Amino acid sequence: MEELFQVFAVVQILIGLYLIVQALQWRGYARRRMLTDPGFYAPKTAVLCPCKGVEPGLDQNLNALCEFNHKNYEVFFILATESDPALSVVKRVMAQSKVKAHLVIAGIPEGCAEKVNNLRAAIEQLPEDFEVLVFADSDGRPGKGWLQRMVGPLGNSKLGATTTMRWFIPKAGNAASLLLAAWNAPVVTMLGENRKNFCWGGGTAIRRSIFDQIGVLDEWRGSVSDDYSLTIALERSNYPIQFLPECLTASFVQTDFAGLIEFSNRQMIITRKYSHKMWTTAFATHVFFCFTILLGVWLTLGKVIATLPALGLAALTFFPLLLAAIRGALRAATVADLLPAYRPQIVAQSWVYVVVGVFVPFLYILNFLASLATRKIYWRGVRYEVISPQQTRILSS
Repeated sequence: MEELFQVFAVVQILIGLYLIVQALQWRGYARRRMLTDPGFYAPKTAVLCPCKGVEPGLDQNLNALCEFNHKNYEVFFILATESDPALSVVKRVMAQSKVKAHLVIAGIPEGCAEKVNNLRAAIEQLPEDFEVLVFADSDGRPGKGWLQRMVGPLGNSKLGATTTMRWFIPKAGNAASLLLAAWNAPVVTMLGENRKNFCWGGGTAIRRSIFDQIGVLDEWRGSVSDDYSLTIALERSNYPIQFLPECLTASFVQTDFAGLIEFSNRQMIITRKYSHKMWTTAFATHVFFCFTILLGVWLTLGKVIATLPALGLAALTFFPLLLAAIRGALRAATVADLLPAYRPQIVAQSWVYVVVGVFVPFLYILNFLASLATRKIYWRGVRYEVISPQQTRILSS
């Protein structure tokens, strides 16, 4: 058993070193993108933001969407019904907005997620003179230059879409909020330069002509995931997706353990249905890592209890964890550069991504098991059954 562990540990160390090299490459790409001029491409743009319920900081988040330095744009806030508690906040933000802001009431969805239905309804009503669609989430707080940088690269007509990712900043110091931030952090470095990127619904820009050409509205018809379905449509038409780390979006998070499990399980269940290859690769990687660490701990404790030399086994167990901590530190340091307005919070919480992040793979295992056991998710007050990428059943609301 010790020989097997030694082989596994060496493999984990080699994988860890390779991932550190990738993290350094990602950091280099992020730094280059920060210095890149966004260009002059600035067509008439529609910023589409589905809203549901009142969350901490909603006023500030929605106000941020009305304060971009991109002059040629309008904002569309979309609600399913006028009874939504977010309506009063949306109306207050619209009244104060310096840019043109609209309210869209989408109606109750049938056979798709509420967010997807909101987006479909808004786009179907959108005047034809809007050349670019930009999707944003109500829990994100992008900076003033965000929209210009999201839209600028689309001046290249061969590009399918631009996208970015969220970075959770815990508003509370409770364990669940910290763990959720650490859980989400590795997703940021899954996107990069010259990779097979995927769209994130809280920050994606696409030319309307391409959106129509690849049939996204049809792809959304029975979908629970706006971003995965958009990614599938782009991939089917061989359009590349460019990741923009300079557009990373801060998202302030405050949750409990029930919210943590609900969020992380939902992400994994959706991933299994929409990107089975990604899910399988991640599952195998995390199981291998967790098994190796647990086996090392068990063998080391056995040696200690038997009063036998255990330093070698302990070192082989610890070293993959150290490499994971280094990756977390590199990730946090890079994000602090990308989000200078929130640098103090990110630096102060960097220990979360170094220490807590080491244990995140074990939470991922629970998420993988949940995605094997059920295809039901709970999302902002609505329970869905994700039957396939094209079929969603609404169970309750």
